[in-house]
Amino acid sequence: MSNVEIDHRRAGSGRVPTRVDGWAPIEQYGVLGDGRTVTLVAADGQIDWWPLPALHSPPVFAALLDPEHGGHLTLQPEAPYTVTRRYVGDSNVLETTFTTADGSVRVTDALSVSRTGRTLPWTELIRDVHGLDGHVAMSWSIQPGTRFGTARPWTEQRHGALLLHCADQHLTVNCFDAGDPTVGPATVTGSFTTAPGSRSMIAVTASDDEPTYQPSRADLQTRLHATVEHGNAWSDALTYDGPWRAAVHRSALALKLLHYQRTGALAAAATTSLPERVGGPKNWDYRYMWVRDASFTIDAFLRLGLHEEVQAALTFILHCVRSSAPHLRVFYTLDGETPGSETTIAAPGYRDSRPVRSGNGAASQTQLGTFGDLFAAVWLYTQAGHLLDPATAHLLADLADRCCDLWQTPDAGIWELHDNRHYTNSKMGCWVALDRALRLHDAGQLSTNHPHRWRQERDAIHTWVHQNCWSQRKKSYTFYAGTDDLDAATLLAGQTGFDRGEHLAGTIDAVRRELARGPLIYRYTGMDQHEGAFIACSFWLVSALAVLGRHDEATEQMNAAVALTNDLGLLAEQADPHDNSMLGNTPQGLSHLALINAAHLLQRPHDQH
Repeated sequence: MSNVEIDHRRAGSGRVPTRVDGWAPIEQYGVLGDGRTVTLVAADGQIDWWPLPALHSPPVFAALLDPEHGGHLTLQPEAPYTVTRRYVGDSNVLETTFTTADGSVRVTDALSVSRTGRTLPWTELIRDVHGLDGHVAMSWSIQPGTRFGTARPWTEQRHGALLLHCADQHLTVNCFDAGDPTVGPATVTGSFTTAPGSRSMIAVTASDDEPTYQPSRADLQTRLHATVEHGNAWSDALTYDGPWRAAVHRSALALKLLHYQRTGALAAAATTSLPERVGGPKNWDYRYMWVRDASFTIDAFLRLGLHEEVQAALTFILHCVRSSAPHLRVFYTLDGETPGSETTIAAPGYRDSRPVRSGNGAASQTQLGTFGDLFAAVWLYTQAGHLLDPATAHLLADLADRCCDLWQTPDAGIWELHDNRHYTNSKMGCWVALDRALRLHDAGQLSTNHPHRWRQERDAIHTWVHQNCWSQRKKSYTFYAGTDDLDAATLLAGQTGFDRGEHLAGTIDAVRRELARGPLIYRYTGMDQHEGAFIACSFWLVSALAVLGRHDEATEQMNAAVALTNDLGLLAEQADPHDNSMLGNTPQGLSHLALINAAHLLQRPHDQH
């Protein structure tokens, strides 16, 4: 079997990093995380995104959306340079090598964790600099932003400590053999020159309104080593060892970065408002947990043997669902709350793509497919040998009854559209919910006095979809009832078991004919005029081909889709088919989840969900 892992010709690998008017291309970002927050590190060594104290908090550093006032941390050679980079082993510690005419230097970046791999009581960024050869003049700066005009950063030197304050966040700067820092009213800068074997370090620790921790160099070095070791040990436990091992493991590590340890939630993405088309208005906030994504996550984590993460994720989902019952929300905050309203932030946006958003207006939508996502996750959990508690069983039985009542109503669909319609994928999701409810009942996990109702409604959905959501002209499932437009999400019928026959085969061919551009696929008819192609759809096609036994086609598509990753193996939400440049929020959990599940189905195409 041929195997394409990562195309190292992508920007950031042995190339000169680029910026246009202060913005780096989305595909040039690497990501760090500690189980609570994340940072985005551009190929030129500049950190442009760092929300504090948590991933869904306002960013103290946000040059990603506002190069002038957003704030950033820089560390790079003063002379022209080229860059190669990689993650250290199977960890989320990033290693960037800068090469100049006078020498080379390696920078190792990490958001560190404790010796046991847990999040620290504070947040800690470590930038470790190792001179390789020659002499390289380096400069660095730490410049907090205004939190989109809501804070005024300021510096303070107290008891030998160097502090930066930004609203409720207090940052300490510790530098070792990195030159004498220059302290301005709201910035700290410095410079130094490396030599062969030299070691320098710059560390930033952050805390809320609480006592400020001051680390020693030895402590920082110990935690940097522990962060690498923990990442490698976590990856060693992954059970996938197939042809796409590197891509699957890196995708799992990307999901680990989005896994909010405090609650078990998995954020859909690390960012907000990165555009689906540069200059356009489709810029959304994805720093929430979607029930749909969480279901895919449980599927992927079970296949990878990550049972602790599965338990945490499912427990959190059920907590959220119980808190909003009888309403099943589309997504929840990472703390388990019902999301608030969407607001617009006064910021330029990535490459002048506005509006910049905090919050997501889809919170109030009805998406019937969410029923299927929830029940699929629970079924997979029980298939792994686990048991439901009585309260959860009662909750799910009530939700199955509610699905019976609601499936014939229009909704916003998986793509969260403003026009409520009878979307095909939503009906398929309701079929999945009732099918899994019946399986859970038959397995003794759910109790109901009327399983015949669930069975009757499940079968009615299947019949209704074939009567109303099938285009005889295109030989394909349609976007919604009464149209010949297509929707790539109907490819998921193969994974769920709704259809693994001629109708799915026809849909595959129609999607490839009308929505595909090479390995990339647009979400639904007409989107080629408004946004990039949706990367997860590329892997959904792999899975659909795999379950139909079209192995050679599936392998070819898988190789091409994996090659869409950047030089670090990361994926955003979308890509531009013209040049494969990335679009949308990054890293995108759904893209990586689809990759993992496609790789698994290529090996085990007859897995029954």
